[in-house]
Parts: sequence; C-alpha cells; structure tokens
Amino acid sequence: MFCRNQVSRTTVARGSALDLEIRRRGHFNTLTDTAQDGEVQRQIDREVRMREGASKLLAACSQRDQALEASKSLLTCNTRILALLSQLQRMREAQVLQRVGHRSCIGGSLDERLPCMGHVAISDLRIPLMWKDSEYFKSKGELHRCAVFCLLQCGREIYDTDLVMADRTLTDICFEDTIILQEASPCFELRVELYSTCVVEDFSPGPGALGPRRHNRLSSSLGCTSGRRIRAALESAACDGGGGSPPPLLPALCTEGPKYHLLAHTTLTIAHVQDSFRTHDLSISATEDSAFWLPLYGSVCCRLAAQPLCMTQQVISGRIKLEKEPECWTDIYGVLKGTSLICYHSQEGMVAQEEPLFTIDINKVCYSCKHTRHVHTVIHTQGQNAETETHLHKY
Repeated sequence: MFCRNQVSRTTVARGSALDLEIRRRGHFNTLTDTAQDGEVQRQIDREVRMREGASKLLAACSQRDQALEASKSLLTCNTRILALLSQLQRMREAQVLQRVGHRSCIGGSLDERLPCMGHVAISDLRIPLMWKDSEYFKSKGELHRCAVFCLLQCGREIYDTDLVMADRTLTDICFEDTIILQEASPCFELRVELYSTCVVEDFSPGPGALGPRRHNRLSSSLGCTSGRRIRAALESAACDGGGGSPPPLLPALCTEGPKYHLLAHTTLTIAHVQDSFRTHDLSISATEDSAFWLPLYGSVCCRLAAQPLCMTQQVISGRIKLEKEPECWTDIYGVLKGTSLICYHSQEGMVAQEEPLFTIDINKVCYSCKHTRHVHTVIHTQGQNAETETHLHKY
C-alpha cells in the first residue's frame, strides 16, 4: 500500500503495451549482445591460433630475420588478445548492469545521443636519434644495431609497422607505413609504442630448427598445452565479466629467440590532429645501460588526420517541407551528408541519382532546433535579410 510520504514508484501493468515494449527491447538487446560476444570470441580464437603459429615458427627459425619477424608477430598477437579480452569483459559488465536495471530510457535510443565514429590515419612516423659525435663519426669498432618497430593501439584496433634496423649510420628512424583506424571515437586515445631488440650477428637457431622430429614434437606439445591454457584464461575472463578486475595475463609460451622491449611511448588524441607534420613528446621507458637502448631525442614526428563518418556517409534522409516565401511550402526530399543538405524532387530521384534541385550548406549561418523526436527546423540565412526555413520530417 502506498502512502503520500513514501517515495513514489512507477509500476507497469503486466501485458500492457509498455510492458510488451520493454520485453521486446530486452530480447533484442540479448540477441545483439550474444552476436557481439560471438564476434569477439571468434576474433580471440583467431589471434590465439596466430599466436601459437608464431610461437612454433619462432622455435623453428634458422635465420635471424625470420626470428625477428616471428617475435614481432608474437608480441602483436599477445597485445591483440589482451585488448579483445578487455573488450569482452567490458561487454559482460554492461550486460550485467543492463540486467539489474541500468537501462537507457525508452524514449530514445543511445545512438541518438552519441557522436558518430570516424577514421583516424597516422603516417610519416619519424623518430630522431641523438648520437654522440664519437659514436656517429667513428667508422671502426663494434656496430651497435637494434631492430625496432612501432605498435599502435586504439581500443581493440592494434597495428604494427615494418621492422627497421637502426644503428649509428641513421639519424632518424623512419616508418613508411600509413595506418588507418576504422573505429575511432571523438575521445580516442592512440597509444604509440616503440619496441626494440639488440641484433646479434652470431644468431643461434632455435631448438625447433635442429631437426624435423624435434620440430614435430614441439608443435604437438604447443598445440595441446598452450592452447588449453589460453582457452582456460578466456573462459575465466568470460565468467568474470561482472567484476572489476583486469583481464587475466596470458600464459607465456616457452620460446627462444629475440625478445622485444618497450623503448618509448606516447599517446595521441584528437587535440593532436593537424593538417601538417607535427612533433610530439616521447616518453622514454628504458635506460642507457640496456642492450636494446637507442639514443632517442625524446620526440616523434608524424601526420595525424581524422575524419568523422558523417562527412562521407549519409547521416539521415527524409521528407522536407521548404518555405521560400511566407506561407508558401514545397514538399521535397532531402539527404544530409557532410556539411550539405542535398534536396531532390522525390526519394525516387535520389535513388536514381538524378541532379539535385539545390544544396543547402550547413555552416555557421545555419540555425537548427529540434521540436520533437522526428521534426527539426533549419534556418539558413542568405545575405543579410533573406531566410530560408526548412522543416525536416522523419529526422
């Protein structure tokens, strides 16, 4: 029984339209979450198989360059698996919160309140070196050489660059790769990590390169034990989705060969996006007495560009009532794409790619206000006194 001095509660009658809508949305969200979980699990399984393959290849390498590439692939796979595990855990936590009642309001979907995603491209990575005069100009003695590459991570998207051999003959470490991130949000954080390993001239092959019988025995052992341990880690991550603990660390595979170490890193955000070449600070993570050390200047140069998807894809379309003169309305069809509102005679004309009637530029002289969920008003000022009022229905 309710009293006036108690906090009011909202009840939903069983079988009512609102109750059916809540149930329908809950069922749809469950199906969507299951599909997303399955996709992430498939990506994790793929990276686990690639990790095992890179480990077997590293154990069987007989050439130095092969071992360097295999070790780089192994490190990249480990990072991708950990990123996917973190995403899976966040998804499980969101599902638990949704089940206990932390749902978004039914009046509007979450996508209507979030900005669109975008593409972020980074290119022309260059890291200057600062050799001492005695090291740079001398032509005799031992040549300290390191194999370096960059690992770029933004959410679950992880990319690596090609390997570059760095020694005292180089003044800059240059990476020619152009990397495009496909799912970047406006608050993205792109972490750039520089890894290095000392290159030895007298490379000793791994134990798997001693003979085919040894290699087969090693392959079968890795396929059983390491796969079982990794799958156990994945299952524990899926079961612990409601907790706040970090994702479990992957079991280390017993491999020989070169080991990469973090030499320096930096984090780039949307504030670092610029049309031109720009220099960013680099945080050095190693000391000079490390075998993989390189005399970094403390900065990294690159080009960082970003493009929202709404600039290249159709954002929304619908019927438009255009008022060119007072109380004189015309029905047309509009498509909002980029910074332009493209107007056609009808939807059929847009589908047939006919010539548009005209295009309204959405810029700083346009004013937009939302009356209801499906109706917007756009006022475009042409000159000083002329105004064009456009009502977008089904917006």
